[in-house]
Amino acid sequence: MAASHLLDEREDDRPNGGYHVMVTMDDRTRPSMATASGDQADDKPDSSKPARLVRGFRKALRKNQDYVRITIPKSSSSHLPSEWWKTGIAFIWAGFNLVLTTVMITVVHERVPDKSISPPLPDKFFDYVPRVEWAFSVTEVNGMILVALWFIQWLFLKHRAIVGRRFFFLQGMLYLYRMVTMYVTTLPVPSMHMTCAPKLYSDSHGKIKRVLQLVSGGGLSITGSHLMCGDFLYSGHTVMLTSPSSSFRNVNSPRSRLWRCYHALCWLLSAVGVVFILMAHEHYSVDVVVAYFITSRLFYWYHTMANNQALRDSPHNYLSRTWWNHVFNFLEKNVKTTVPCTFSWPLSLPSACFKNPCKSYSIVQSARDE
Repeated sequence: MAASHLLDEREDDRPNGGYHVMVTMDDRTRPSMATASGDQADDKPDSSKPARLVRGFRKALRKNQDYVRITIPKSSSSHLPSEWWKTGIAFIWAGFNLVLTTVMITVVHERVPDKSISPPLPDKFFDYVPRVEWAFSVTEVNGMILVALWFIQWLFLKHRAIVGRRFFFLQGMLYLYRMVTMYVTTLPVPSMHMTCAPKLYSDSHGKIKRVLQLVSGGGLSITGSHLMCGDFLYSGHTVMLTSPSSSFRNVNSPRSRLWRCYHALCWLLSAVGVVFILMAHEHYSVDVVVAYFITSRLFYWYHTMANNQALRDSPHNYLSRTWWNHVFNFLEKNVKTTVPCTFSWPLSLPSACFKNPCKSYSIVQSARDE
């Protein structure tokens, strides 16, 4: 008994997925091909011999067919569902916390002590490095370049839905933590050069206008939207410089020589931007240190849990004791393997446009129809 041909391959309908292959087993001997007289085989070359063999093979298929199902596991791509609706929820989470943070900045601004009463706190970096007026503009330009590079690279990732929801969830978490630290501890301005907008006290309408102005300008000083004080601990600019750079260098880029040069460029933009925050005397050193620590640790904790399936199920995984672990399980429930760094075009035509529906039948069907 020998396998005659690979006949059909289709997706399994079972709940656990997979594919099966239908193989025909023929326990009969192959029909002999006789000559026109029926006495002996034709010894001389005959161009119709292959056609006669195919006809004999199809006749044997119709008479005696035994099917054997061979299960083939699905490819790794089946373990990486897009689930764009979860990405949308993560995006709303990040946007909600961004708006909530701007509201908190407006609230904290009202209680920042006047610099004539509470001068800046001592800072060792400020003691040795004088203020550079244009340094903060360099920081914000570097931040915009890094965010733009991240967005372009994200568009060309094959698994952009998974990468996007991870990034948006972490950004929302960082905004939330920043909102808490700003509210619980209000620091005086870090330098005497800073000019804070007048306090509005009970003017709710004016506070709402400030919130909208801050959101529309991206919270940047070069756009003229950030004139309030109090959002020092911790530095939001450091967060936006560190987050895209961590994503570039760790999980969403290949490891070739050319890409390593790209990683070095992103790291340089991030490092220069962070140092220039301090050179501009716009944040205390502790603001930058705490921002870097929280941003990098949160990124590493999340991706360590996401990329280690065994760690998720381990009873000794103390990372799972974080308060946001239930949200993590919701976002990563169906991601069963490490997300590979694979690129694809952002927009592609449906695959049905390149298929001929007239030829979408199997060899078994074509053999039975004849």
